[in-house]
Amino acid sequence: MKTSKKAYPFKGKGKKLQVLDFDYIKSPLEVVFEKLKTSEKGLAQDEAQKRLEEYGHNEPVEKKERPILIQILLKFLNPLVMVLLIIAAFSLFFGERVSALLVLLMAIMSVFLSFFQEYRAGKEAEKLKSLVHTTAAVMRGGKVWEIKLSEIVPGDIVDLSGGDMVPADLRIIHSKDLFINQSSLTGESLPVEISEGLIYMGSSVVSGTALGVAVLTGTYTKFGELSHEIETAYVETSFDRGIRDFTFLMIRFMVGLVVFIFAVNALLRGNIVEAFLFSLAVAVGLTPEMLPMLVTVNLSAGAMVMAKKEVIVKRLSSIQNFGAMDVLCTDKTGTLTLDKIVLEKHCDVKGREDREVLALAYINSFYQTGLKNLLDKAILKHEKILAKPYKKIDEVPFDFERRIMSVVIEHNNHHRLISKGAPEEIFKRCTKFELEGKVLAIHPDILKEVEKEYDVLSAEGFRVLALAYKDIEKHKEAYSKEDEKDLILRGYLAFLDPPKPTAREAVEDLKKLGVAIKILTGDNELVTKKICQEIHVSFQGLISGEQVEKLSDEELKSAARDNNMFVRISPMQKDRIIRALKAAGHTVGFLGDGINDGAALKVSDVGISVNNAADIAKETADIILLRKSLRVLRDAVVEGRKTFGNIIKYVKMGSSSNFGNMLSMTGASLFLPFLPMLPIQILLNNFLYDLSQVAIPTDEVDKDYLSQPRPWNIDAIKKFMLLIGPVSSVFDFATFGALLFIFHASPPFFHTGWFLESLVTQTLVIHVIRTGKIPFIESRPSNFLILMSLFIVTAGLVLPFSPLAEYFGLVIPTASYFVVLFIIVAGYLLTVQAVKSWFFKKFGYN
Repeated sequence: MKTSKKAYPFKGKGKKLQVLDFDYIKSPLEVVFEKLKTSEKGLAQDEAQKRLEEYGHNEPVEKKERPILIQILLKFLNPLVMVLLIIAAFSLFFGERVSALLVLLMAIMSVFLSFFQEYRAGKEAEKLKSLVHTTAAVMRGGKVWEIKLSEIVPGDIVDLSGGDMVPADLRIIHSKDLFINQSSLTGESLPVEISEGLIYMGSSVVSGTALGVAVLTGTYTKFGELSHEIETAYVETSFDRGIRDFTFLMIRFMVGLVVFIFAVNALLRGNIVEAFLFSLAVAVGLTPEMLPMLVTVNLSAGAMVMAKKEVIVKRLSSIQNFGAMDVLCTDKTGTLTLDKIVLEKHCDVKGREDREVLALAYINSFYQTGLKNLLDKAILKHEKILAKPYKKIDEVPFDFERRIMSVVIEHNNHHRLISKGAPEEIFKRCTKFELEGKVLAIHPDILKEVEKEYDVLSAEGFRVLALAYKDIEKHKEAYSKEDEKDLILRGYLAFLDPPKPTAREAVEDLKKLGVAIKILTGDNELVTKKICQEIHVSFQGLISGEQVEKLSDEELKSAARDNNMFVRISPMQKDRIIRALKAAGHTVGFLGDGINDGAALKVSDVGISVNNAADIAKETADIILLRKSLRVLRDAVVEGRKTFGNIIKYVKMGSSSNFGNMLSMTGASLFLPFLPMLPIQILLNNFLYDLSQVAIPTDEVDKDYLSQPRPWNIDAIKKFMLLIGPVSSVFDFATFGALLFIFHASPPFFHTGWFLESLVTQTLVIHVIRTGKIPFIESRPSNFLILMSLFIVTAGLVLPFSPLAEYFGLVIPTASYFVVLFIIVAGYLLTVQAVKSWFFKKFGYN
């Protein structure tokens, strides 16, 4: 492999040892070893440590944490904050210093609160991620060590087996049936067999084994080059899309109303500067500038709560996807079951106990060097059998297409191939069977008979493997899957993995939350049905992998929606099923921990894995469970919905309230001979109102709201805004009427009267909008939200009596005005409650 030096400038001492213009593929291994100053025994530990210090950590993108000042400045590039900065600049240009200061304070408050929460969340997230370890097996000083992927250096000898991430660019020393998934590099989803040359960081081992020497690490790898190219690329999630759509919805409304209000005031009053300043203040009133801060606060708070419940969030926006999830796809092993597999039976084809079946299975499990799964561990734990007298010749590792693994041993001067695997795959490769010492031919009628015991064991809830063998007279040095033919069926191994005691309760809880569970498993239908029956997963239809293979994408969309058990399926079929469910409009979560689950985890809306999962599963997942339990998932779903619920409270309340106020501004501008509110008063109103919203992340969420999945619904937000906004305008106009016709208010009295009514109604209406129920009676807000609301309302009512009043153009209203104000505010809150209830019943949005 030759790499252009232009791709990566050399930095720091020692980097020269990562030689980029050397041909690592064609050069003999001895030359590669010499170049890297290593050997097949690996580096000495002290040498490895020196190289780690010299080259830096093995990470494809150098972690350059921006200085805090730069992080803060970048926050000002948010579109909502930029609107405020532009308005502040115009205000300052026209000499409105107090107005400019208020707008700037709002921008700074939004930026600094957002930065502080995000910075704190980032530090906490790093601590949480450190709980999730991905390691590699390396040879150092002639011994095998498990080290973090980031600690691998050039010259390390890396041992790979099924499920491992390829941790660096490796020159293969030797390999056996090595199949590599290179989709992250090439886009090709099917694994490829590689026997020599280079394998690259970012790929993963599907099956087989290999020993390789790390030739390039970190940013110098091929994956590092790609990472540099896409480092600044941003992958938009459904949550991000929702935030973006809402932001630009408000900006569109703002631009339209501001232009109209400016034109009206400029034409009617002839003072363009005054009209312009008033329009700018109106723009501030429509800007939901607290949105970035509230989103960050809610997501980071949700991540912290989930961490306490043993759920590590790798990507904050996935919390919302968790709450929106309405379908959870999962394997049954370890999730619905105890994940403590025990070998219960070892029998011949007639179901009679047979120790030779156990002995052959033991030898097979003992000598295989690939990924030892739970079934192998159960066999080896069941009973100690002497396997060392047999000499191992070769092995054919497991892969997910043939679902068999074989070893070859020397037995009585013959080579014996011993295979175990999925019964239906073993049956295809058997031409004979052994019973009571006799080897007999298999014909169709006999095959039905020998399959009966498999069916009986499966129906009893056992997971079953078939065992077969053959003796080979013509010895070979190496064997492959082509040798797995003309086998002799010897018997069955039956394993029991009982359901978790809590599984039934957890399944019921997820049902109540509106999350449908779909089982995607490599097991057969009988075992799957038995386990699901015991934990009360109701049967809604079953499809096998063979059937999935025959369905078109459109047909699979319907089948995936209507069925909930998918058996004997391959990794690629999991991927297809999840894509089909998403195409049918579902938000899909996938819980997987195996080496075959990477594609499904990546394509799902929220990929969920566990801390003891295969490397590829942990790296791909959005969320890691420190404890593999559906009960933990249930808690995480609830927390996701709480987080999203509090964000939506601000979105609904801010959009409708701000929109209503601006409609009132527009209407008042048409008939009043003076501005309905001074620009400085609009800005002060918005500043105080924003302060009250800081408490929203602490609020409780109604149980009813948590009972259903909650995806983004911009259409519902728009309808809510267009309905509730005009309701507030009606009461604004009632205030205008009272001020003009009852109190015959002067302009300063009018400004003050509407300022107070606008601030009090905006601040208090959150208590109505935050819940679908009757506020305070059926749903109580958090103490902090109550406290902040009372504080802002009190501050607003006191302002006209304070020394600050003259700076903001406020005067002391008459005592009778406060009586009218109380009546208008009470009428407004009661009307919003009635309209809100009608809206939820009519449209079903909450």
